[in-house]
Amino acid sequence: MINSKPKEECGVFGIISPRPVQAVPLTASALMALQHRGEESAGIATFVDGALKCKKGMGLVSDVFTPDYMEFAASAKIAVGHVRYSTTGSCNIRNAQPIETVHSKISLALAHNGNLTNSAQIRNELIQSGMVLHTTNDTEILNILIVRKMLETNDLERAVVAAFNFVEGASSVVIATKDKLIAVRDRNGFKPLCMGRLGDCTVFASETCALDALGAELVRDVKPGEVISCDLKGNVKTYMLDNAAKSGLCAFEFVYFARPDSVIDGISVYDARVNMGRALYRQKPTDADYVCGVPDSGLQAAQGYSAESGIPIAPAFVKNKYIGRSFILPSQGERENAVNIKLNPIRATVAGKRIILIDDSIVRSTTSTRIIKMLRRAGAKEVHMRISSPPFKYECYFGTDIDDRDKLVANHYDVDGICKKIGADSLEYLSLENLKAISPNTSFCLGCFTGDYPAPVTPTFSKNSFDD
Repeated sequence: MINSKPKEECGVFGIISPRPVQAVPLTASALMALQHRGEESAGIATFVDGALKCKKGMGLVSDVFTPDYMEFAASAKIAVGHVRYSTTGSCNIRNAQPIETVHSKISLALAHNGNLTNSAQIRNELIQSGMVLHTTNDTEILNILIVRKMLETNDLERAVVAAFNFVEGASSVVIATKDKLIAVRDRNGFKPLCMGRLGDCTVFASETCALDALGAELVRDVKPGEVISCDLKGNVKTYMLDNAAKSGLCAFEFVYFARPDSVIDGISVYDARVNMGRALYRQKPTDADYVCGVPDSGLQAAQGYSAESGIPIAPAFVKNKYIGRSFILPSQGERENAVNIKLNPIRATVAGKRIILIDDSIVRSTTSTRIIKMLRRAGAKEVHMRISSPPFKYECYFGTDIDDRDKLVANHYDVDGICKKIGADSLEYLSLENLKAISPNTSFCLGCFTGDYPAPVTPTFSKNSFDD
């Protein structure tokens, strides 16, 4: 079976303006820029004449939002949007976001990127209290907690802070009410979230590439543990969650998830990947005819390897642009069929040549094996595999869907064994030290590589505990 890449859960976006703007079309454009973070479903929520309106659908942003819908809500002042890949919760329309709640006390729509590690406990408590839950994802829990805290405090910001002080795990969130937009980043900052300005609009997005798509200016990143509230008058207030940490940003954002044109917590994704490639050459200098990156996330590391080594860079594959990221498809069968037609080797590049092949990760090893076989069939003389991350050995509890430990090849073979298994002439992983070096002042979450997590995790927690 074809192994999938590690999977990111989703991307979020929010916008608020003191005057009517094209909030919904702007949100749709931003979501297109964030499409790489989730291709299963898309959704936008807004308020029209004070009433909450939400449209969600399965598939790509361009499939879900029709021109008629754009026109219907074109004058809205507030909107939040979401693109999804499911980790907690099944792949169906019921779990598509934003999750909306209409209550006599407050109406809100919430878009969430992350995983709540104590969601099973909270869910059980809610069910025991008589609450009926309509989804199998953990985002609905946040809506319920906020409404309950609103009933206690009658203050939206206090309610949001209290709700997020209660939950644990990863949560980068945007929340819309009829007159406010609130952004929240969990106390460890596991997932990225940034703030921008577009004229008199305030916007929040998972990545800066969404701001660039709108022509918005980056103001700053939302800090770990920070709650930012914006109203229709342009007022901005900030609050902090209890026990906020310096950082626990997922290092794999830089290895694979984020777009290379994004900047996260002050770190250029493009520069980080180029530097990973440079470090790979310094770790194990190897002579070859060409350096080749596996499209797409291996390409920048290949540039760095080439620059550091002086070995020319050349394309080894043509990527079928009509095939999306195969890792993001929900079933293994769909992913396998997609990979089979996604890449095709360029014989003119590889025939009779020694190739340095750079990819971002090896999970089960089946994809790497297949790719190397492709190059061998195309006539490659040697294939030296270089991986721009350390070996995966542990689960992620914070919203990255990594296979169980017993399915991770690095838990069954050492590097030499993996090299033989995938059919490479040599294999080198990026060292943990060189991964940390992409930003020495950032405390990354490296739990999937080391088993050492920056926040407590519940051993019985399962990423798929709520799947149908």
